[in-house]
Amino acid sequence: MPILGAHQSIAGGFEKAVERARAANCDCLQVFTKNCTRWKAPPLTEEQAIAFQQALLRTSIKHPVGHAAYLINLASPDPDLWRKSLESLNEEYVRAWRLGLEALIIHPGASIMGDSAPALQRIASALSTVFRNNPDVKTWILLETTAGQGTHLGRSFDELATIFELTEDTQRLGVCWDTCHMLAADLPIDSPEGWDRTVRWFDRQIGLDRLKAIHLNDSKNPRGSGVDRHAHIGQGHVGLDTFRRILHDPRVNHLPMYLETPKGKDERGRDWDVVNLTLLRELAVRQSRGRIAEIP
Repeated sequence: MPILGAHQSIAGGFEKAVERARAANCDCLQVFTKNCTRWKAPPLTEEQAIAFQQALLRTSIKHPVGHAAYLINLASPDPDLWRKSLESLNEEYVRAWRLGLEALIIHPGASIMGDSAPALQRIASALSTVFRNNPDVKTWILLETTAGQGTHLGRSFDELATIFELTEDTQRLGVCWDTCHMLAADLPIDSPEGWDRTVRWFDRQIGLDRLKAIHLNDSKNPRGSGVDRHAHIGQGHVGLDTFRRILHDPRVNHLPMYLETPKGKDERGRDWDVVNLTLLRELAVRQSRGRIAEIP
């Protein structure tokens, strides 16, 4: 079975996120390393880190990853905001390592002025600095594919490849796909041929060995909209067939996959994470059984 999980709140403590993940039947877990809407956070204590790691061991939840704060903009042309973003990313990178997270996922940033070439250089410069400042940290930084809304960078594999080319040390640099964002950015993942072309194009541009995680989100808006609006699995324009292809594509289905779909309860009072994860597992089992049945 694929490794499936979800983003969970750290309200009440990092170990509470693990408890929420267990209640939702997650195999893997994504968290924020601090409040995602604030620049500053209280220092991470050794007790907090140990409690989180012990909770993971108790539940056997694997592949814990972090998501960086949304305020960070490594592409900003404003020197003060860029410096603040750099310092914040550096802090989150160290927090992720101390928590024992495998990776820290970030949005590449928005150029604001539409100056994509120098903006990509600013992103690479920030990443180079963070890696240089923390030579002993083993955590990956993953660039998340974006919907390309406004001047946000990372909608194309070309832009991500440029960041890799400009970054001094890419040994700890990888990519996280987001299915909603990819569709919104006009990548043709919603057809069998388009999905195959997308995977092969990424492999040529960056390399599938650099793909470390996938966000499984349906999209409220159609392909090419440029709008980042997540929907529940099968209730958007990505569609069940696309998720079925992902779950059975040996090029990617070994990777940990995380839901970032809306929280809450469905009309029958069921937790939405449970509903979405159950549906994904059913898609995986159905097709695998079908393929077994076809073997003479």
